[in-house]
Amino acid sequence: MPRHPRIDAPGVLHHVICRGIERGAIFTDDADRDDFVDRLTTLLAETQIQCYAWALIPNHFHLLLRTGGTPLATLMRRLLTGYAVSFNRRHQRSGHLFQNRYKSIICQDDLYLLELVRYIHLNPLRAKVVGTLEDLKDFPFSGHRQLLGLTEGGFVASDEVLPLFAKTRATARKRYTAFVADGAAQGQRPELTGGGLIRSLAGQLRDTRDAIDYQMASDTRILGDGDFVGSILQQADRPQSTRQSYRLAGIGLEEVAKRVGELLEIDASLVRAAGKQRDRVQARSLYCCWAVQELGVTATSLARELGISQPAVSQAVLRGERLAEEKGWKLSKLFKL
Repeated sequence: MPRHPRIDAPGVLHHVICRGIERGAIFTDDADRDDFVDRLTTLLAETQIQCYAWALIPNHFHLLLRTGGTPLATLMRRLLTGYAVSFNRRHQRSGHLFQNRYKSIICQDDLYLLELVRYIHLNPLRAKVVGTLEDLKDFPFSGHRQLLGLTEGGFVASDEVLPLFAKTRATARKRYTAFVADGAAQGQRPELTGGGLIRSLAGQLRDTRDAIDYQMASDTRILGDGDFVGSILQQADRPQSTRQSYRLAGIGLEEVAKRVGELLEIDASLVRAAGKQRDRVQARSLYCCWAVQELGVTATSLARELGISQPAVSQAVLRGERLAEEKGWKLSKLFKL
């Protein structure tokens, strides 16, 4: 069967898995691993792609990444090509190093972000690279030590991950440690490495009709519920010509904020303001939805502008999409494009 094209959209979460050709080793010593980490560190900074978890196993690696303005494919192409050339030169070999394409699964934040952080950081233990959870704390080639505060620097977005456990770092790290320990007994968790909605929710399907409904909303490239799958597919299929039309018409964020304010009958200056009032939450959600999906603004840029996290922007986009669909609002019609 033909391979589906990759899906990417600004602000989405990707679980990336890449294996060595014929299950061969891609890391044979610490020099290999250091080279890979140095390249990844540089590329994450250059592309402003965020990393929430990572782990290097001798014949494969896992990354949990959130894209911004730079597509995932750009980072992965530069990372894999540069590392393979360096590896081959260092080990005096030739030919392909990696098995086919890397695997990239888009994941729903609220359902899977913490589960994937735990799953990825437990991989060295499951693969028997380390023997115990205590040994895992000393393993330098994953993001686990950084979240525990046992190493300086590092590229894991700990400021995004730790607050999901508690407000203070000390408490968050204690809860993260307990969370990881609880996951150590859960086995391989194949549902977290792909298979789409059917694999994720297979144990919860009540009857054949449910199974059919879920399958219609599933996609093996996406891990999440039906609404999330549909939203991601819609973003991926949105033609670039629409975004070009907005640019040619001089329609930017200011114009979108004004139109959102008119629709929800609040002052345009409040559309992007902080606040938990229902009208402000709705306005900010609709603004985020149209900024990302229609104008192609990155979630990273919106997060900086609004003073919130990238996951918060992603959730706002989904809320805004539901509101627009419920009300029948379309930005292109509002601007008569």
